[in-house]
Amino acid sequence: MEFAGIITEYDPFHNGHAAQLAAVRRAGARRIAVCLSSGAVQRGGAPILPESVRVRAALAAGADLVVALPAPYACATAEQFAAAGVALLAALGCDTLAFGAETPHAAQLLHAAGVLQSEALQPLVRQNLAAGMTYAAARAAAAETLEPGLGALLRTPNNILGIEYCKAIRAQNAPLTPLALPRWGAAHGGAPGWHAGTAMASASYLRAQPVEAWAPYVPPAAQALYTKARADGLLLSPARLETALLALLRARPAADFAAVRGVSEGLEHRLAAAVRDATGLEDLYTRLKTKRYPHARLRRLVWDAALGTPPDLPAPPFLLVLGGRKEALPCLKQAALPVGTSLADLMRTGGAAQRVGALHSRAVDLSALCRKKILPMGLAFTAKPVVV
Repeated sequence: MEFAGIITEYDPFHNGHAAQLAAVRRAGARRIAVCLSSGAVQRGGAPILPESVRVRAALAAGADLVVALPAPYACATAEQFAAAGVALLAALGCDTLAFGAETPHAAQLLHAAGVLQSEALQPLVRQNLAAGMTYAAARAAAAETLEPGLGALLRTPNNILGIEYCKAIRAQNAPLTPLALPRWGAAHGGAPGWHAGTAMASASYLRAQPVEAWAPYVPPAAQALYTKARADGLLLSPARLETALLALLRARPAADFAAVRGVSEGLEHRLAAAVRDATGLEDLYTRLKTKRYPHARLRRLVWDAALGTPPDLPAPPFLLVLGGRKEALPCLKQAALPVGTSLADLMRTGGAAQRVGALHSRAVDLSALCRKKILPMGLAFTAKPVVV
C-alpha cells in the first residue's frame, strides 16, 4: 500500500476518525487522501460545519490531501455516493480504499457485492418491493434468499456503505484494494463508548449535542477549530436552512418536480401537495413519508427538489483540491482527471464539468446562506485551499 483513500464527511471529525487515519498509516500507507463531501451531506441537507473547518481537522489529524466529493454526489444514495468517491480516488491514483465496517472483513464484503450485482437479485427485490418493503429491506431479504446469512450484512449502516464501495470497485474495475477496518467504540447514532482508553462517539450522536459537549470525543486540535467556528457564527442554522428550503420549494413550479433525481411512482405529486401545506421541514417529511420511503431518502429528495438536481449526472469529471500538505501536492501530477484548486478553471474543461460545477456551486451557496452568520455567494469559486 502506497496511497490510501478515504471517502467521508467529517461532520464532525472525531476520535474514531483519528483512530481510523492512524490505523491506515500503521497498515503501511505512505500517503492518505480524503475525498470529502462538499456543499452537502449524504443524509440530506447541508453540513453542520463549514468545509474549511472539516478540511483543517483532517489535515491536523494526519491526512495528506483532501479533494471534494462535489455536492450532487455527496447528497445521493449510498450507491451513487460510493461510486463517485471510488471514481475520484481511483483517478487521483490511490491504490487502497479504507473504510469502517461493522463486519471488517474485506473479502466477505467483496463477496456480498458480487451477490448484489448478480442477475438473480433484481427479480427478488422487485417481488419484495411489491409486498410493501422499503428498498433497503427488500434488497436485504433478497440477498438472504440467495445466500442465507448475507442479509444480516445489509442491515448495518457501515457494512452497507462498505459493500457499496466494493460494488463500485468491481463495476469500475478500479485499481483499489478495499481495506475494511473495525468501527471502534460507538455504534452509528448510539451512545458514546470507549476504545483503548479513548472516548468515542459517532458523528450522528455529536451532531445532536452542543459543540462544547464534543470535547471528550474529538481531538483537541479539532475542538479548537469547532469552538472558533461557533464563535465566528459559521455553524449551520437549522432555522435558516428550513426557511431557505421551503422558500425554494414553494417558488419552484410543481411540474418541475417530475424531473428531479429520486422521483418515481408519482412521488412528484405527493411532493407538490406536501410543499403547499407543510409548515416546516419535519411536517414536510411527515406528509411525504410512506412505508416505501425512509427518512434519509426524503431528506435527499427535498434537497434535490429545492436545488433542481437532475437524475442523469455524469461520472465525476474533475478533482477539486480543497487542501493538502505541501510535500504531498506532487501526488496530484499523476491524476487521471483534470485537477486543480479553481472550480472556475475546472468547469472550463468540458460540458460535464460545467454541469457538475454549476450544481455544486448552487449547493455551496445554499449552505453559505444557512450559517448562523450569512456568508456571501460564490464561495465555491473564491475559497482558498488549505495548505499546511
